[in-house]
Amino acid sequence: MTGESIAAALTWGARAPGEALDAERFAAVFDAHFGEIHSYVAQRLGADAAEDIVAETFLTAFRKRRQYDPARAGVRAWLYGIATNLIGKHRRLEARTLRALGRYGPDADAPGHEETVAVRVSAQSLRADLAAALASLDRRDRDVLLLVALAGLSHDEIATVLGIPYGTVGSRLSRARRKLRGLLGDSNPMLAEADHG
Repeated sequence: MTGESIAAALTWGARAPGEALDAERFAAVFDAHFGEIHSYVAQRLGADAAEDIVAETFLTAFRKRRQYDPARAGVRAWLYGIATNLIGKHRRLEARTLRALGRYGPDADAPGHEETVAVRVSAQSLRADLAAALASLDRRDRDVLLLVALAGLSHDEIATVLGIPYGTVGSRLSRARRKLRGLLGDSNPMLAEADHG
């Protein structure tokens, strides 16, 4: 991304609420955030579904650009909110994917380097026990946990993204972590995977 496109993305975030956004400035926002949003969605739903969800995320953002209020949330948090809402519409796919991974583990026959990399960083690369544990979480708790773990959002950003109080973010995160620890026997499944492979 060029310095010019970074400046365009920053000036868009600093604009007044309701001010029109031209396509060129929105392109800078797309360039600045596409990779991060795509990675988050791919880790939640898999690489195949990510393309459609991310395209829909940016289409929704462009259509609702006049409604964006920079005083309420940064562009990044706003985009994560849209993506998380769209993932919510695809919950059955996410839960089905996690349950299947819990039963069968990741697909070892993913062809091609690009797909191999995507599989390693996506929901498909989760250990079976972690995938099953994530599938068992309440969807609201899973959203908070995955916005922290996959997107690296702060409690403030998550509260804004999901439209919930700050304290609720902490409660849901604590509950999700407690349930995962109980289901996984207080082990870190990501470290256990590294030990085996």
